[in-house]
Amino acid sequence: MKIKTLINKALALEFLSAEEGLFLYENAPLEELIYTGNALRQIHNPGNIVTWQIDRNVNITNACISQCKFCNFYKNPKDYEVYITGIEEYKQKIDELFKLGGNQLLLQGGLHPKLGLSFYTDLFKELKSYYPNLKLHALGPPEIVHIARLEKKSHREILESLIFAGLDSLPGAGAEILCDRVRKSISPAKANTKQWLDVMREAHKLNLVTSATMMFGHIETRKERLEHLVVIREVQSEKPSGSHGFLAFIPWPFQDKNTELQLKSGILNSVSSREYIRTIAMSRIMLPNIKNIQASWLTVGKDIAQVCLHSGANDFGSIMIEENVVSAAGADFRFDAEGIQFAIREAGFVPQFRNQKYEFIEYNPS
Repeated sequence: MKIKTLINKALALEFLSAEEGLFLYENAPLEELIYTGNALRQIHNPGNIVTWQIDRNVNITNACISQCKFCNFYKNPKDYEVYITGIEEYKQKIDELFKLGGNQLLLQGGLHPKLGLSFYTDLFKELKSYYPNLKLHALGPPEIVHIARLEKKSHREILESLIFAGLDSLPGAGAEILCDRVRKSISPAKANTKQWLDVMREAHKLNLVTSATMMFGHIETRKERLEHLVVIREVQSEKPSGSHGFLAFIPWPFQDKNTELQLKSGILNSVSSREYIRTIAMSRIMLPNIKNIQASWLTVGKDIAQVCLHSGANDFGSIMIEENVVSAAGADFRFDAEGIQFAIREAGFVPQFRNQKYEFIEYNPS
């Protein structure tokens, strides 16, 4: 294989195989990947705009049976520290969100063994009754699989009920690495690769806005990272014409602080700054059918995320008013609305406020 041939293939928006992607990942100079990623970014998102968002991440519960070895957030359902967030706390946090100019609530939590479909539909309906303009970006494929298992219903039936109750978009949470060898080791009780992908297939058939993610830099191989990108791309290719599908892809490095992977296995975050930039560029190269690539400033910091804006990324994500899961494992970077816009301008771009559909909207804090 030749680097130039593969890059020309990528620039023609052709699909590279996992083997071809791995060859580029391991052999192409970083500068050439940056150039290619940026050129592809300009094809999909021409101009100088970088998008950003305001949302608030509220955790529904910290009780979880998933046993993920990279998570410090979850508690055994019988632990005395277990909580289920109450409606008054939601209202307080949503009021703060609206004052800051945001209107989206990112609702996630553990796989609680006793919270079935009615709990979530009742919660969504109640929140929408208080805040009709609130957007619910909630749960994720592992939660859908878990609820479907509890209810003995199909993924589609669960999604239809949640959409009817007020679900606006489905995060790409819980993807980690879409390879069962990896998943059986680091998250043994969570949705497997096929289940994760099948939930997204059904979401796309229902025209639900979705995103895809990748948490890397732990026990996976580089080839498995590339295979992850390929299966994401394949599901995107299957979506019905006119369906939103995956509107964005967000890769971030494993955060190791005090996780079971670190404490029991000695596994640390293996992703250098250069490798993260390389991964952003490769994401753009391998995913020609996904328009938006997000740089994870939360896990890599402002400076590296800014470089990523020149390497294929066109989105800077959210200011993350509240985030508890990744932060519990060591991600401690923070932005407010002014700070994230300044960082985008400092990198040479024009900040543009957006919603979850990546539509441009006006930023109006109270």
